Amino acid sequence: MTDKPTVSVLGTGIMGAAMARNLARAGLGVRAWNRTRDKAEPLAADGIRVTGTPAEAVEGADAVLTMLYDGNTVLDVMREAAPALHPGAVWAQCTTAGIELVADLAAFAREHGLVFYDAPVLGTRQPAEAGQLTVLAAGPEEGRETVTPVFDAVGAKTVWTGEDGAAGSASRLKLVANSWVLAVTAATGEVLALSKGLGVDPRSFFDLIDGGPLDMGYLRAKSALVLDEKLTPASFAVATAEKDARLIVQAGERGGVRLDVAEAAAERFARAAAQGHADEDMAAAYFASFD
Repeated sequence: MTDKPTVSVLGTGIMGAAMARNLARAGLGVRAWNRTRDKAEPLAADGIRVTGTPAEAVEGADAVLTMLYDGNTVLDVMREAAPALHPGAVWAQCTTAGIELVADLAAFAREHGLVFYDAPVLGTRQPAEAGQLTVLAAGPEEGRETVTPVFDAVGAKTVWTGEDGAAGSASRLKLVANSWVLAVTAATGEVLALSKGLGVDPRSFFDLIDGGPLDMGYLRAKSALVLDEKLTPASFAVATAEKDARLIVQAGERGGVRLDVAEAAAERFARAAAQGHADEDMAAAYFASFD
């Protein structure tokens, strides 16, 4: 293990590709793999070695970073990588996987001698590209000298939530944060839809709340994507937002909490996806208000 570990990035979508580039810019050796290789190939121009299999990506790596669609996908990909994993490597699991699968992922890590970090991130395309994500991390002290340069390269700050990654404290905090983000996104779409339905110029609403406690930069940013028809490329896709909303609802049920807003948001995202907006920015949930 060194101050400049070799990092394997598994999953090079919106977030993973940006994270891989920032790792390379920080001087770390980076290998990248994506199920659809064509999406990973542009990373070669940044000095990143693009591989054909997960096993090839992780062979000899000091750190593995997973940024895939969901927890089940992470487990499947890590099983493919298993023959080449070496004991003692650290695993930063950055996918929003919910809380039910964290224990299974941590068990896989123990089985293969990996040092496991539950490490979801806060942020979308722009902060990911700028290396300004917030990393929420839980994991042991013993591997932090290796994983810290990884977190520092992709994020502006790391918030440590505990020393036991298997407990899922970082993933729990991520779901709480995402519940707020998705609720605001859904509400933004409904505000714009109601304005349209009632013949109200949205600018009059923005003028009404300007500078007051109801004003919010996020509201204005997401509204602009809809009003200016700039929903692609997505900062965070509708389909992924639906997945996260359902993870939040499931977590609430597990904790004995009914989350009506999260459940409604999940349905809005699902309707927008069915209308053909699955790959657009999650602000496209706006369209769910119309048949």
